[in-house]
Amino acid sequence: MVDILNTIGQTKIISILRGIPKASISATVEALYNGGIRCVEITMDTPDALSMIQMVRGSFGDKMLVGAGTVLDAQTARSTILAGADFVLSPTLCTKMIEMCNTYGKLAVPGVFTPTEALTAVQAGALLVKIFPVSSVGPAYVKDLLAPLPQIRALPVGGVDANNAVDYIKSGAFAVGIGSSLVTQKDVANGNFAEIAARANILTNNIQKENVK
Repeated sequence: MVDILNTIGQTKIISILRGIPKASISATVEALYNGGIRCVEITMDTPDALSMIQMVRGSFGDKMLVGAGTVLDAQTARSTILAGADFVLSPTLCTKMIEMCNTYGKLAVPGVFTPTEALTAVQAGALLVKIFPVSSVGPAYVKDLLAPLPQIRALPVGGVDANNAVDYIKSGAFAVGIGSSLVTQKDVANGNFAEIAARANILTNNIQKENVK
């Protein structure tokens, strides 16, 4: 679990894959890998999500961390872990999901918004918390949240893109989750995997420059 957390903390980016067809998942993840991404999240509201998690785990092994997103309960968390998920994310704070992940030695990333929810998640055993949705409050909110709660490892999600990702890292975020601004369904449908890789490369380079300051 600590190794999973460390990899996310070192690479700083989780690429959120929602609605990607199963036939395109390997090419999409390969493009992200070529662009420097080492952590992907496959959301459970995507058809065949469990089998796609299995595919990525089987194809990429330890080269790529694979997470399951939009997990709302402990039973679904267990299913994703058995399919090969390294970490499990939720848009909400579900303490039973945290307990399930900790039981299996996988990283739970519950969704929180307020300081009370963030601290409750940590007290329940979460090592990383997803600040969601963050688009309406921006990087300043993350900085303000962490000021009295420096023990929180924050993952801003929802509205994070290539234009503001570095600002969130500067605000104290442990890492960021980025969705359609990195991987669009249109690019996947058109086979524009080189463009996905190029966007990922620019983003990872920009964040790593900030990370080494």
